[in-house]
Amino acid sequence: MSYLLALDQGTTSSRAIIFDEHGKVHATAQREIQIKTPHSGWVEQDAQEIWTTQISVVQQAMASARILAKDIKAMGLTNQRETTVIWDRQTGRPLAPAIVWQDRRAATWCNQLIEQNHHDKIHQKTGLKVDPYFSAGKLVWLLDNIEGLRALAEQGRVAFGTIDSWLIWNLTQGAEHVIEMSNASRTMLMNLKTQTWDEELLQLFNIPTSVLPKIISSDCYISDTAPGLLGATIPITGILGDQQAALFGQSCFDEGTAKNTYGTGCFMLLNTGAEIKYSHNQLLSTLAWQCQQQQRYALEGSVFMAGAIVQWLRDGLGIIKHSNEVEALANQVKSTEGVVLVPAFTGLGAPHWDSEARALLCGMSRGTHKAHIARAALESIAFQVSDVLTAMQSDIAKPLKELRVDGGASGNDMLMQFQADLLNVPVLRPKLLESTAWGAAAMAGLRIGVFSNLDEIRQSWQLDRAFEPQMNEDQRQVRLAEWSSALKRAKSDA
Repeated sequence: MSYLLALDQGTTSSRAIIFDEHGKVHATAQREIQIKTPHSGWVEQDAQEIWTTQISVVQQAMASARILAKDIKAMGLTNQRETTVIWDRQTGRPLAPAIVWQDRRAATWCNQLIEQNHHDKIHQKTGLKVDPYFSAGKLVWLLDNIEGLRALAEQGRVAFGTIDSWLIWNLTQGAEHVIEMSNASRTMLMNLKTQTWDEELLQLFNIPTSVLPKIISSDCYISDTAPGLLGATIPITGILGDQQAALFGQSCFDEGTAKNTYGTGCFMLLNTGAEIKYSHNQLLSTLAWQCQQQQRYALEGSVFMAGAIVQWLRDGLGIIKHSNEVEALANQVKSTEGVVLVPAFTGLGAPHWDSEARALLCGMSRGTHKAHIARAALESIAFQVSDVLTAMQSDIAKPLKELRVDGGASGNDMLMQFQADLLNVPVLRPKLLESTAWGAAAMAGLRIGVFSNLDEIRQSWQLDRAFEPQMNEDQRQVRLAEWSSALKRAKSDA
């Protein structure tokens, strides 16, 4: 049996999962990480804590599976994207807190770039919008605000990277300073066409090239883990940013295939093949992966609030005690009876990009009770996903045939059925919901020879349930019109 180890470093926890070549999980270990918000709009983590929790869960997972490091064929890695780490090349110690992808402190810098008419050029080069979400603004803020950092950078002492870079540095005890291509495509510094750091942008942003890691392919054999770290060395042969890993793990290898991950937020990616597709509908163009010497690109739409809405019902309103109670409560009523929730608690993501929009609960009557609100909350997730898919459909020639789903909320049958009804395409839920970790493990397995081609990985994908659309067109249009009306009222220009 071939064991593959996936490191899944997420926003709220570090996880390690051991798979066999069929995608069967043999062990999982997980540890939470602290998030600090020292000022409004600031979101930070301790990079050292990210590393220590990640290496400890690897040891825990191996102990749980009762295997040794020498039994593992390869290690793959997937990570929260855009989160930015800087450290000292000599000591290996972080020089500042890690700035998390959700952090908005670079907003002023981004607004200046937009006012100076740089947006279109940056979008053409990187496929991204000018936004604090991406790593470039976070790095510029660090260089400009951490005392002595720029001088240290000019001496060649500072290393910058996303979470994959930081973990690889530690796994190889400082031997490798690299960034994988799908992660590099989220920095707002990589030229999407050439897959190299863009000199013009580095000059515009005043970023010294000495801080940058080397860009590598997703299926690169980087190195073995450092001797003495895990008892035996393990080859590191696959890295992907978390959403690209889920696309790969869902076997969306063909152009026109798409997946949606229902986590804290929702992330929909559609494989656009070997060509970069620029969106006319406010979606991002991104690199999906580079493996077997071929690039694949994707369109991406991000919804900020998905599972977080259920947390709000629990913690904010107190209408449920546990998140898993929401489906039963929502099913107590056949419809919301006109109640609509627009969950713009932190603004609206794709395709609206309205950071000043605010949440809205409307359409209530004297007969409204908590089951209607619970149902409206779940439906709001599906409505937001529908907006992203509509934008995607406008950007591509071929209509989507199906949507593959994963993440925690994809286990909610009521939500998945409503999603299929709204989209009018089948929603396919696989047996293995660990798509992100499996994507990293499968990429590592492909490079090391556990799989000889993508078709062998595809065989591991097994259907749990297909949700077929059941709503007629008239009903669908009525529901979408209700959503559209509420959405207009929630937007900042309303």
